Amino acid sequence: MKALSPADQLFLWMEKRQQPMHVAGLQLFDFPEDAGPRYIRDLVEHLRSFTEPASPFNKRLVTRFGQYFWETDKQFDLEHHFRHRALPKPGRIRELLSYVSAAHSNLMDRERPLWEVHLIEGVQGRRFALYTKVHHSLFDGIAAMRMGSRALSEDCYMRDLPPIWAMEPRKKAPGLLRNPVEMATGMARFTATMSKQLATMPAVLGEIAKVSRKSTRDPNFVSFFQAPPSIINSKITGSRRFAAQSWPMARFKAVASTFGCTLNDVVLAVCGSALRNYLISQQALPNKPLVAMVPVSLRRDDSAEGNQIAMILANLGTEVADPTLRLERVMASVKESKNRYKQMSPAEILNYTALMMAPAGINLATGLASGLRAFNVIISNVPGPKQPLYWNGARLTGQYPVSIPVDQVALNITLTSYVDSLEFGLTACRRTLPSMQRLLDYLENGLHELEVAGGLR
Repeated sequence: MKALSPADQLFLWMEKRQQPMHVAGLQLFDFPEDAGPRYIRDLVEHLRSFTEPASPFNKRLVTRFGQYFWETDKQFDLEHHFRHRALPKPGRIRELLSYVSAAHSNLMDRERPLWEVHLIEGVQGRRFALYTKVHHSLFDGIAAMRMGSRALSEDCYMRDLPPIWAMEPRKKAPGLLRNPVEMATGMARFTATMSKQLATMPAVLGEIAKVSRKSTRDPNFVSFFQAPPSIINSKITGSRRFAAQSWPMARFKAVASTFGCTLNDVVLAVCGSALRNYLISQQALPNKPLVAMVPVSLRRDDSAEGNQIAMILANLGTEVADPTLRLERVMASVKESKNRYKQMSPAEILNYTALMMAPAGINLATGLASGLRAFNVIISNVPGPKQPLYWNGARLTGQYPVSIPVDQVALNITLTSYVDSLEFGLTACRRTLPSMQRLLDYLENGLHELEVAGGLR
């Protein structure tokens, strides 16, 4: 048996009926040009032949003295995990998204390994789809996406590829403590890490004090308790709605070039426009701007560490109607956060974020202090494959992240890149945010208005 880390256990502790803690991906494929009438049937038979899953797909949860462990499932049943389904006619994308919405609403059986793969046929236009669902305690979203991409090939003629559950895991760097010397080394590293973290505290506390003063003077600064109340930040149910769409990356890059900003700035401004229009349609637009929590990469050109990852809070400019002004507000708030982090070490960034977000994190986990709201919505942009990929001859034409809404944050917007497209996946509580799929139209409108403002249309 292998004990789960505290971080992995957190996703199990947070899970409840209205808050499933699994992530998923929807992949859309075109049939190979030479596919015959038995293509799907033969593919399903091929996949069903892999009855012995590789680790960690063969692991189930057990509990000992309040601690979760992984152990090998000795009664593994592939029929429970791999499911062959067909869409009702006419098999439009609407029916596909409806299927994913329903499947994503269901809790996973903790008596079995925490994953499912659904092969969905009957998609219009000689297409089929894969919906792959894994519990967050088993994989995070980025790891799951990387594994999903690794299961594919750049060779369109490659056949008989194993499914994701039968892929041998990549060898990890040595890290298991097998003898007293390694245990001593591990303890030394742990002690050194703790000392390093504690050494950052004076600088972190000084930065928090500086931020407290700055929040009253700098209009571009987004404080940790600036996010206004909104219908997005309500209690959620277990019912999900998933919406997805692709956009040409060139359109976002053209806007970014015109306004002298990053592609991610444009994404945030487009999302701000979409959220503004959606909330207006629900007669629920706050007077103050919505705040997004955004993971960003911070490049350190003179540092050996390379890119650094931090969580920033971005002003989405939802209170203004002018698209150019909204983009300027997004750019200014993101730039202010990046400049602040450039003055801090990676360890200081980690501790600063943890301290400032802790009250909001307690609220997300317990719901005991709904007023402690650091952000309204999560918007995440994950880099994806740059080359076309294939699975048993079928070309991957789209892949869309299906993420986790949580109590008090009923909407998650995650997008990924694939070749020359941006693939948006929007996951929300169906009851808290009715007709959420309209956000797709509002995203297109937000991009179009920036193109008009920049003279591109």
